[in-house]
Amino acid sequence: MENFTPLSALAGGALIGISVTMLLLFNGRVAGVSGILNGVFFAPKNDRLWRWLFLLGLVLGALLFHTGLPEFNMPRQHYPLPLLVIGGFLVGFGARLANGCISGHGVCGLANLSLRSLVATCAFMLSGMLTVYVIRHVLEIAA
Repeated sequence: MENFTPLSALAGGALIGISVTMLLLFNGRVAGVSGILNGVFFAPKNDRLWRWLFLLGLVLGALLFHTGLPEFNMPRQHYPLPLLVIGGFLVGFGARLANGCISGHGVCGLANLSLRSLVATCAFMLSGMLTVYVIRHVLEIAA
């Protein structure tokens, strides 16, 4: 976290808030990424284009930011591939179990004062903290 500044956090939060608000105002949809991704495969065909565009915007936005500021955030490398695959499946399983992901519950649900979203967000945060502790201190995989 060498590059963290309150200004960058504020700017990121504002951009997330603006994009979530725009999706709700212009499309009547909640910006829960796991639900959007799920809908790419299971929603009616006439409801898929905006989902693809939303997901494409996530990827292109990250690539554009990284291209403009390549040293801003250097992701950790050299994690064991099986650990990444297991982690990905567990995140997907948790999002499905909670009927949404951190973007849906933590951003949109909390803004709607949803108790279910508060419980889900707390569970996400606690499991994330526990995972970091186990990976770093118990398994000693990452420093």
